[in-house]
Amino acid sequence: MPNDQMLRRWRRIDVPCLELMTLSRNGSGLCIRSTVIHAGPESFALRYCWKLDASWRTRSLCITRTDAIEKPLRIERTGDTSWRVDGVDRPDLAGCHEVDVSATPFCNTLAIRRLGGADGEILALFVDATALACQPSRQRYELLGPRAWRYLDQGVSAGFTARLDLDEHGLVLKYEHLFEAF
Repeated sequence: MPNDQMLRRWRRIDVPCLELMTLSRNGSGLCIRSTVIHAGPESFALRYCWKLDASWRTRSLCITRTDAIEKPLRIERTGDTSWRVDGVDRPDLAGCHEVDVSATPFCNTLAIRRLGGADGEILALFVDATALACQPSRQRYELLGPRAWRYLDQGVSAGFTARLDLDEHGLVLKYEHLFEAF
């Protein structure tokens, strides 16, 4: 990433939804701030602040539903694959390598970076954006080309697959069936 700050916009392909994300570098890693407005059948709005270390691994993620529900969620990494949610240790999430938030394609970048450019599986800490509920979910990524991947959900949405096309920074440009950058 040549600049210290980058802006990314995504839209959902299947329902009315927009995301505006700003990614910035600081001395200890990266900070990602975003707003998601989901105007589909179950409308909601989210704001998140995602803190990453210099290796693009989640240190913390604060999500706030900013619609009528006004519900916050705070996720913190407490070890390599251990997590705390809203100040409570969550042994049921032990073994999760990275966080996956259903409302944004940004999280796929973290999983792909974790795999180091090779095919593989991760156990993700999956966040259902509508309920802000967390659970483990197995995911597989297969390299299709220099900037193309196949995502296979083996957990929460078992059987779902999608092609992911990435830009030169490793951020999603197109997520088949769901998202596209604009």
